[in-house]
Amino acid sequence: MKAIKAVDRKPELVNVPEPGGDGVRVKVVSSSICGSDLLMMASGAFGDHVIGHEFSGVTGDGRAVAIEPITGCGHCASCDEGNRVHCDAGIYVMGVLGDGGMAEYATVPAANLVELPTGLDIHIASLVEPLAVAVHGLDRARVREGDRILVIGAGPIGLATGAALRHRGIAYDIAARHDHQRIAADQLGAGLNPNGHYDVVIDAVGSSESLLQSAQMVKPLGRVGLLGVSWEAVDLQPQFTAKEAELIPSLGYNCKSPQRNFEEAGAILHRHPSIADALVTHRFPLDGVTEAFATAADRAAGAIKVVFDVA
Repeated sequence: MKAIKAVDRKPELVNVPEPGGDGVRVKVVSSSICGSDLLMMASGAFGDHVIGHEFSGVTGDGRAVAIEPITGCGHCASCDEGNRVHCDAGIYVMGVLGDGGMAEYATVPAANLVELPTGLDIHIASLVEPLAVAVHGLDRARVREGDRILVIGAGPIGLATGAALRHRGIAYDIAARHDHQRIAADQLGAGLNPNGHYDVVIDAVGSSESLLQSAQMVKPLGRVGLLGVSWEAVDLQPQFTAKEAELIPSLGYNCKSPQRNFEEAGAILHRHPSIADALVTHRFPLDGVTEAFATAADRAAGAIKVVFDVA
């Protein structure tokens, strides 16, 4: 079958055997490129496996599903609470540490399949994963109605956060760098002119610059939710200490009902399918892997979310 692997720090279409082993066979329909895929590709962090952790597909018995790519032991206290990312035995992330979803088929543990709402277009359902990241981040930051909210960064995670806020009926402003990001943010109901101080700032970038901006824009005793994955060593203790602000990191999602973030994310996308119109800027077949990754890396040229149409 066709699949995408990292070869010499470059994405490459390869032919590999169809997956076997324990789990449920999923025919992949949609798979998308995450910013972390670009970073891991450039750093040589991927091993010899199929990449891609944002994907959706159809099981052999006809169920349309999104896939939670994080697995745990299933028995420790963290797994029991749905927090697989903190599994005592360590975690396995499909597409990051082992075979993922940029392929025609994947084998997935039954516990990691999340059935999609009836009527949700499976071709946009790879967006469920980044939406779940956003939902978890809002829950971690204890965002509530009445809070004044700023989202820093209008890439896929920042815009997904805005979409989740709109779904919850909470107004927000967003700090966007590029014109095409501002257009997408406007489609998602964002205020585009941040000013003053905010009860909660969601940093969807994770750079030293965005963290400094977060510290400046959060009000005293406010909260900064860190959704962006920081790859930099940053010391902002003086800024946060002076305001007694909380810095609240977020990683992954809760995987257990009734707080299962993938379920809320699926409901958000089902109710607001226009989210895909705002986020998905480019689509490619698997054969277009080189152009797809080059496009995803060029945010200034208009890319937000790049999706592979696998089937």
